[in-house]
Amino acid sequence: MIASAAGTGFGTDDLPFVLLVGSLVLLVAVAAVRLANRSGLPTLLIYLAIGVVLGEGGFGIDFSNDNLTQVLGYAALVLILIEGGLTTEWRSIRSSVAPALLLSTLGVLVSVGVVGALTHWLLDLGWSTSLLLGAIVSSTDAAAVFSVLRKVPLPYRLTGVLEAESGFNDAPVVLLVVALASEVVPGGEHHTILELAGTAVFELAGGALVGLLVGWVLGSLSQRIAPGSSGLFAIGVVAGAVFAYAAAATVHTSGFIATYLAALVLGNMNIPHRQAVRGFGQALGWLAQIGLFVLLGLLASPSRLADQLVPAIVVGFVLLLIARPASVLVSMTPFGFSWREQVFLSWAGLRGAVPVVLATVPLTLGASDTRWIFDLVFVLVIVFTLLQAPTLPFVAKRLGIDEQAHTVELEVENTPLTDLGADMLQVKVGPTSRLIGVRVYELRLPVGANVTLVVNGDEGYVPNERSVLRAGDQLLVVTKESVRGLAAQRIREVSAGGRLAGWRTDTGPDTEHAGTGHS
Repeated sequence: MIASAAGTGFGTDDLPFVLLVGSLVLLVAVAAVRLANRSGLPTLLIYLAIGVVLGEGGFGIDFSNDNLTQVLGYAALVLILIEGGLTTEWRSIRSSVAPALLLSTLGVLVSVGVVGALTHWLLDLGWSTSLLLGAIVSSTDAAAVFSVLRKVPLPYRLTGVLEAESGFNDAPVVLLVVALASEVVPGGEHHTILELAGTAVFELAGGALVGLLVGWVLGSLSQRIAPGSSGLFAIGVVAGAVFAYAAAATVHTSGFIATYLAALVLGNMNIPHRQAVRGFGQALGWLAQIGLFVLLGLLASPSRLADQLVPAIVVGFVLLLIARPASVLVSMTPFGFSWREQVFLSWAGLRGAVPVVLATVPLTLGASDTRWIFDLVFVLVIVFTLLQAPTLPFVAKRLGIDEQAHTVELEVENTPLTDLGADMLQVKVGPTSRLIGVRVYELRLPVGANVTLVVNGDEGYVPNERSVLRAGDQLLVVTKESVRGLAAQRIREVSAGGRLAGWRTDTGPDTEHAGTGHS
């Protein structure tokens, strides 16, 4: 029955078995999120493991369709980018867009060049193959970045760069991988550097224009066309972002940048049912991640992976210790990022599904003897995700760039809150935050924002104006939408400068990390 379900002779008799396996996979994947949250690992590792267990090395499901993997992979990436765009606050990345764009373009080229040159020398590969491998592994992964970094208490300047980079860099990397893969295909199309540069500029600019236009038009019309059902409206918003991808790709521009920007615009406009739209986008994003990573795990063959362990470690360390720092140095120095911030940005370049999906491109184009690239990239993603992701909080703390008052927006599915134009923030007071010892009234929150609950361990209470904040306190702040950003900014200022923040210009050495990020 497994062979029948995996092959072309699928029928109604196979449906119960497929639904049984599919539902079990989803249940295990959902339960695995708690384990991932506790360990600090991206869920992608667990989902890849599920796919490997179901595949030829485990339960014996035979899946080796590279073309189908690439098509479904692209579709999943579209949904993941939509989720990223819908849930990214523009004010949190506004100051980071320029450096993120440079890191996603010039930084990618630097990374590809360094990895290509060193793998050509260390692994004795041809120049075309070395550069292709460098392009495949150069893209950071939106799913990994969104799932890990939003839990690390970082200045919004850094999270803004990393989130925007992961949303932007898929588009140029896909163009580069396809062009370089053509170079290694017998009889493939060859391009000069000027041709590649011109094509890239046209496709990226055209895709950005399509995405911004689609997002603005749909957002402007949303008040007039929105149905009463929040679920139905959420479907329409996601469909609009998918339309941006399709429209951009149809006119031979970048669909990935179009869909991300369309979702970003829609997610930051005053559209109806905003929380429902975000929730639906997140659900689709999770479903896409689970399906994509399990599919990639199915495609991998454990018997081949061991042969690529050493080459994968060599390429991974070249990428992590030389190529990524070089791309960050070139891209971030003009914007005044300190060496500590640049070190963290270098370490936080997480890889995930995108490189593994792109590793199928040479295979689908007909390049011979390139199966090893998929195996190498698969191993690289696993090994270096295990190395980088769990250590991000430690690295941030050692570099002194972690925030001691971490503020996140709570998405509460409560119609009265929406009707009132209200939001909720959760603030965690770190052990060295200058919020410690501050009374609630000394926060001087803007009118329309108030601390409504304080929880510390198993204890919780409703504070009054003279309640004193302690290390480890978690504050629930209810605020009007119009002052949400000001409230979050004020809390970060007091965390950095103490109760006198705002009354004096000197707020201490941590001021540079306070930022003006999102709530």
